Amino acid sequence: MLETILAISGKPGLYRLVSHGNRSLVVESMDAAKKRMPVFGTDKVISLADIAMYTDAEEVPLRQVLNAVKEKEQGAASAFPYKKASKDELSAYLAEVLPNFDRDRVYPSDVKKLIQWYNILVENGVTDFDEALQETPGDNIADRE
Repeated sequence: MLETILAISGKPGLYRLVSHGNRSLVVESMDAAKKRMPVFGTDKVISLADIAMYTDAEEVPLRQVLNAVKEKEQGAASAFPYKKASKDELSAYLAEVLPNFDRDRVYPSDVKKLIQWYNILVENGVTDFDEALQETPGDNIADRE
């Protein structure tokens, strides 16, 4: 499922892949507007299935981090006030979810994005983060800023 959910650089939120043509993808926003738009080859698009987060030992696929957030939040959307949280509060939150995250390479903006994405997914009924995903971590959430 995460293979068809996309993050687009420079655009807020998440997008669901609707179809693809010769030179573009058609995506639909996962907000209340459900607006469809084309995305071209010049836009940096990445599937959530290809994202990983840095830890002290290795890179952890985003699906595992999302599952840990789901477990912490007991399947509900996160009530954590990530928009106004301090750097230390964001680090403490992520430490509960992913205790060995790399504190030098995972930035507060990455934690905010993680919580925002988790909430968007839960609000859209996407809660099975393991569904048919491969073990290959691709891009890192910190690399896309």
